[in-house]
Amino acid sequence: MTYIEGFLTPVPTANRDRYLEHARTAVPMFKDFGAVRMVESWGDDVPRGKVNDLWTAVAASEDETVVFSWFEYPDKATRDAANAKMMADPRLADMMQDMPFDGSRMVMGGFESVSDAGDGSGSGSGYVDGIVLPLKTADREAFGTFARSVAAPFLEHGALRVMDTVADDVHPGKQTDFFRAILAGDDEQPSFGFVEWPDKATRDAGWAAVMADPRMQGDDAPFDGKRMIFGGFTILIDA
Repeated sequence: MTYIEGFLTPVPTANRDRYLEHARTAVPMFKDFGAVRMVESWGDDVPRGKVNDLWTAVAASEDETVVFSWFEYPDKATRDAANAKMMADPRLADMMQDMPFDGSRMVMGGFESVSDAGDGSGSGSGYVDGIVLPLKTADREAFGTFARSVAAPFLEHGALRVMDTVADDVHPGKQTDFFRAILAGDDEQPSFGFVEWPDKATRDAGWAAVMADPRMQGDDAPFDGKRMIFGGFTILIDA
């Protein structure tokens, strides 16, 4: 089953081109490590929240943009082997010398997929909705069932792929982390998910149709939606 390494990164808006070049440089390295896909997306429609949001998740300032990204691996074993290779590879050390963002505020972790609906390759994606939400540890199975049921309306209304995951290898950080991002309780863990669309126009129309779909009118979501953080992103790299 697909294993996801998810990231949230605060990048100075003025450094967009530098970040893009930095990410492009990393693509062949992570392919060597075993990643089957690497996606970097730039914040475009990222709302401020009343309780929490993607901005506070990475302690972003007004002159920064939130980047939502992920690596895909065929399984956890491949991802773990990739991380071991990464730590020993001199190319990574070189990349760390001149990063165009504050790596100390990057949020990252490993997630197991519980629902992967649509085109697993993400072919044709140009826009993505990124979501992080709080999930009670005991509700993992219920969340998987819920995620698979709500994926259908999204796919019918224009989405290419809907991915939902639960935390597997996610740890507290010194400044930021996925747990603080969702204000997690002791019995909660983060879920990292995304909806891929061909473009922003399809996404905007799709969301309007999804919200009007009677299948989405229930109140059975097994998580606290008030602490769910989300936003729309334009894809920079899809390798």
